[in-house]
Amino acid sequence: MKPTPERATPVGRADLLARLTGVLHNRGRALVTGAAGIGKTEVARAVAARAEAAGETVVCLAPQPADRHIPGAAAAALVASVPAPALDGLPQPQRTAIAVLCREAEDPQPDLDPIALRLGLARVLRNLVGRRPALLVVDDAQFIDADSADLLRFALPLAPPALRVLAVEPPAPYGTPSANGHPHGPVVPDSPDGMRPAAGIPLWVPSEADVLLVPPLQADEIAELLVRHRLPSRMAGRIHRASGGNPRIALAVGRSLADATTPVHHAEALPVSGRARDLARRMLADATESVRASLLLAALALRPTAAMIRRAGRPDAEADLAAAERAGLVTLAEDGTVAFTAGLLPSTLVHDTSWTERRDGHAALATVADDPVEAVRHRALAAHAPDEGLAAEVTDAARTARRRGDSTLAAELALLAAESTPGLPPGRRLTRLTVAAQEAARAARADLALRAAGDLLARDAEPADRVRARLAVLDTAGQGLTDLDDLYAHAMEDSEGDPGLRAAVLLRLAVKYVLADGDPVGSRAAAVESARLALAAGDRNTAAQALTVQARMDRVLGLVAEPQETLTEACALEAADGPLGSRNAAQILTIRHALFDDRLGDARDRLHALLPLVERRGPVEDSIELFRTLAEVESRRGHCAAALSHAGRSLALTLEAGLSPGPAWFALAVAESAGGSFTRAASYARRSARASEEEGDHVFLSRSLYALGRVQLATGDVAGALDSLRRVQEGERAQGTVDPSMLRWHEELAEALLANDALEEARALLADVAPVAERLGRTTVLLGFDRVDALCLAAAGRTEEASGLLARTAEKFSGHGLPLEQGRCLIALARVERRRRRRSAAQEALQSAAVIFERAGATPWLELAAEGPAGASRTAAADLTAPAEGGVLELLTEAESRLALLVGQGASNQEAAARLFLSVKTVEARLTRIYQKLDVRSRAQLARTLNSDTLQ
Repeated sequence: MKPTPERATPVGRADLLARLTGVLHNRGRALVTGAAGIGKTEVARAVAARAEAAGETVVCLAPQPADRHIPGAAAAALVASVPAPALDGLPQPQRTAIAVLCREAEDPQPDLDPIALRLGLARVLRNLVGRRPALLVVDDAQFIDADSADLLRFALPLAPPALRVLAVEPPAPYGTPSANGHPHGPVVPDSPDGMRPAAGIPLWVPSEADVLLVPPLQADEIAELLVRHRLPSRMAGRIHRASGGNPRIALAVGRSLADATTPVHHAEALPVSGRARDLARRMLADATESVRASLLLAALALRPTAAMIRRAGRPDAEADLAAAERAGLVTLAEDGTVAFTAGLLPSTLVHDTSWTERRDGHAALATVADDPVEAVRHRALAAHAPDEGLAAEVTDAARTARRRGDSTLAAELALLAAESTPGLPPGRRLTRLTVAAQEAARAARADLALRAAGDLLARDAEPADRVRARLAVLDTAGQGLTDLDDLYAHAMEDSEGDPGLRAAVLLRLAVKYVLADGDPVGSRAAAVESARLALAAGDRNTAAQALTVQARMDRVLGLVAEPQETLTEACALEAADGPLGSRNAAQILTIRHALFDDRLGDARDRLHALLPLVERRGPVEDSIELFRTLAEVESRRGHCAAALSHAGRSLALTLEAGLSPGPAWFALAVAESAGGSFTRAASYARRSARASEEEGDHVFLSRSLYALGRVQLATGDVAGALDSLRRVQEGERAQGTVDPSMLRWHEELAEALLANDALEEARALLADVAPVAERLGRTTVLLGFDRVDALCLAAAGRTEEASGLLARTAEKFSGHGLPLEQGRCLIALARVERRRRRRSAAQEALQSAAVIFERAGATPWLELAAEGPAGASRTAAADLTAPAEGGVLELLTEAESRLALLVGQGASNQEAAARLFLSVKTVEARLTRIYQKLDVRSRAQLARTLNSDTLQ
């Protein structure tokens, strides 16, 4: 197991690595344990890589299963792995014993001196330390043979404290005795509040403080893992549920997705055959027949408990489940509730079990279930054949589940009712299949919607039912609307002659046109026709949604300054169609428009009024969008902690529903860039961009690239910002977006151009869009342009005008309740004042910015301001190392002055290129211009000129 630097920080393991480093430092010994595939080896490799990078001697052992039966195999491998100097100075008896161990003795049948061998190995370990610390990593320590374990138990206590030992071993399976003789091994922390038994380690008897359990990854960490391995991340939530946070299973499922011959949409089951299913089978392979029988009942039950499984015919249920918990297959709560550690485990158990066993299990559970809904479900799943009486009971159970608010169970039962209905006469079954598809859409259960639709479309259903089934599948597709053209085409064909259904299909097409095709003109046309047909058919819900899409496209296209009339009509229809919170598209767009206009107080008030109702009555997609919008609103208002909280909630709901995480990652990028970390913000923005590209979602691709470019600009990555923001420019122009308030990329791109010495292009960009913003009355958009205009003035040498404009713009931003924008203006003002040699004014501006950022909780911006000129100069718009008025650097542009200062301080062309995120050719060309302007011919002359100017 050779340590590699690129593995130094496995996904989601930073805290564990910090704890592990502390244990090794304080105690000298550590045992890492956890379920198979959880990442124990990756953690050990990371520790080894860090130790090696710190100059320590690292020796790694990874015994194989066969080694366990070869006496002395691990000890011989250890001797073969240590550096040659560790064998120096051994007395002859010990050297001979070591040679015998390693089969290197000259005597063909030597006698092995066990004492000499023990002492020799102890001396080797002492020599291993030498003048620097050493780390011994033993992966799969359970495969160490008994003779080697005995030798190491003798030698390790004699080694100096500078030799630290890290062992990796899985928990003891199913209650088998561990190597140290304890039946379940030492107790180790399973979580901050719980304990679990683990396997003993043969090298020493660990205490609780020595042992660290590798926990499952969270859903967001699984997404990062998929991105790191260049696998599709858009289904990270569903993959997390299937894997239970186990990285090996998650990667297997992710690779199944990547290897699929056709794209897998949210409306399809995850491909869990092949590699992923085999991993689950290996995890279950050691389960005894009794344990497996109890686990099968747990897999079949909705809310399994140990007591329920015992009453269903498993008298040893508690013992079986405790053994399964030790093996990392399930977790047991204090009340006996059973939860599988990975969703793939129960599905594999059920998949690999015969129908007869499943039937018997459901029949047993039906007799002990204390909830009538669950009892009916089990009876239906145990039924030999469709039965109308039973189907009617399941239909009633579905209604009960819906009244309880359990939309997922309602969807499952609705489909079960349809499948329990006799095929003849066909009408009742088809009706129930249609209902099941619609229930699945309400619950965002794409897999159930596809099952119901597939069954219905395979039968001789009426065109209306076929349309409704297809619409249910489309409604669960999330952002992934590409490659679904056949569904739309068939729905259009089947809706011919039915205005209400045609309106519903056109509404979905309107959404597809803008999200997947980037065609707002086509989207608006489809929405207008959908609204007309829906109103004619008396379908207020569809009409309200269509008018909402029309109002959205009106704003995108800049057709009217305030598409309020259309939106007001949509809101009225929405309110008349059902209770508040059940229909929300028009209200949500009203809030989005308030956000675009920076009427943030109004947006926040509306959000807080609507959100509780939507959480109680509305679809989960609306809750997700409201939390995401709240994150954007609070970020803009400078309430950064709240923004982070709302963005996190949006992501949690997204992953739970199995929807594409692209939009939620965008919200987190925005929130992190305001109040978290620029590094995390860039990471989330890149994930969002990738997921949006996978889904073919043009809207959120542009948004995520905008968020990335803004962070790159703030952190001084001018080349990266230009690349990201130019992609936004291309995308927005291709989509025909006119209104600059919906995505404020213009000012960011102009600033990046300015930082890249493209003053005239920056001015042209703003001059082109400013009249549109004025016509549409986008006041705060124009303020952003003013900030960049001031930077252009400063670049042209008109620093006094720039200073005055920045001061006025900062005050106006404050008046609009935009503290972060105010702070950005103040940072830019500090730069300009420094150029004017008004250092006191520059420091005052920075201090004012710091106060604003601190009050807002804007951590990354506060760090820039608090660090003073050195920190603020990292931003493209706040380079306080720019030339001071009257100096020789006044002859240079800002981009040239930055390069001149770096080269004058001794940076090579390659180093300067890396620091400024430029190509070496660009540096060379720019340096030639600098030499010409300053009339110097060498780096030494440039340094002298700059130093002389500083002294003046």
